[in-house]
Amino acid sequence: MKVKVTPIPGLILLEPDVFPDSRGYFFESYNREKYLSLGITELFVQDNESLSFKGVIRGLHYQLEPAAQTKLVRVISGTVFDVAVDLRKNSPTFGHWYGVELSGENKLQMLIPKGFAHGLSVLSPSALFAYKCDQLYNRTLERSIRFDDPELDIDWKIPVADRIVSEKDRSAPFFAKADKNFDF
Repeated sequence: MKVKVTPIPGLILLEPDVFPDSRGYFFESYNREKYLSLGITELFVQDNESLSFKGVIRGLHYQLEPAAQTKLVRVISGTVFDVAVDLRKNSPTFGHWYGVELSGENKLQMLIPKGFAHGLSVLSPSALFAYKCDQLYNRTLERSIRFDDPELDIDWKIPVADRIVSEKDRSAPFFAKADKNFDF
């Protein structure tokens, strides 16, 4: 497995070893021992999966402490543009975002530590997205940031007219007003 650093401290990309042959391919999408050897010590307690269609934007979602989640995200089929926003006060990249295309083809995974908001846009006709969390979902500590906040200026790679966004995500607060209780 290869580890790729991003410009944001703590946010990493993982490229698993894939073994293709005439039948298809095989790869370990998660092996606790391998991840421990890379310094990834989180104990994941919940797996989630979503199916979305082209133009869907989900996010930017996170949970406040003490229920903040580290997420290990990947795409099983299709392609998404996956985004993480640094919400950690005193971080040199506070308020910065990083985005990468994750697909069933490239098998890349992104480890998103606690203290980040997460979102994605679907670039293919559909996308099956899966992720592990190290904390259970907690409705009372769930928060969102407006996906189209001009301060963040995220390029979702979806034309405005083609965006499909839930009412909840459309009415989320902007970055400056969003609750944040994370330290770097």
